[in-house]
Amino acid sequence: MIRGVTFASCYVYSPGGSGVSSERSRLMRTLLKDGDAYFMDKYADRVRQQVADGPSLTGFFGAASVLVPIPGSVPRHSGGASVADHLAGALLGEGLGHCLWRGLRRISPVRKSATAAPGSRPTVADHYASFAIAPAPVPWRQIVLVDDVVTKGRTLLAAAARMREAFPTAEIRAFALVRTMGLVPRVEHLLDPCVGKITWRHGDAYRTP
Repeated sequence: MIRGVTFASCYVYSPGGSGVSSERSRLMRTLLKDGDAYFMDKYADRVRQQVADGPSLTGFFGAASVLVPIPGSVPRHSGGASVADHLAGALLGEGLGHCLWRGLRRISPVRKSATAAPGSRPTVADHYASFAIAPAPVPWRQIVLVDDVVTKGRTLLAAAARMREAFPTAEIRAFALVRTMGLVPRVEHLLDPCVGKITWRHGDAYRTP
């Protein structure tokens, strides 16, 4: 198993926090999960602004970066395009990356984490076993895994492990538009760019921050 993957995100989501920003974060997540096209374009533009305005996301969306969307919880023939597909396309439309490659595939379904009880959410091993890599046209050198929301980071860590097998010399990073803040009582700002790490420890994924 890969020991870790560097990730970045732009926004925060508070599942149960109080206050206006926490409530807005829940609305934002709903719009994101609905795949709203206007929302995708709007927030892809915000990501582009963050890349241009400061060092927070330096190195994540270079001219050679290949954007690889995380597939949905079921194989494509059963469920169509994932939210991450739409998000990656919107990011590419803002000039963030070289191309979009849908070579990471789901070959068996996993339970959706959003609807699963805490003790029955898919593990890193579950996600890893459900992924496969399609043949690539060239040996990609800079890969950015793209997902809509990151919680513990199990999906991204498993995807990074599969990508590492296929592209052993590539630089592999991950980007999620929104990161879940767990049991924090409130969030003060929705926009909170960060770069952190998802690591493999004690048989599970751990995200910092």
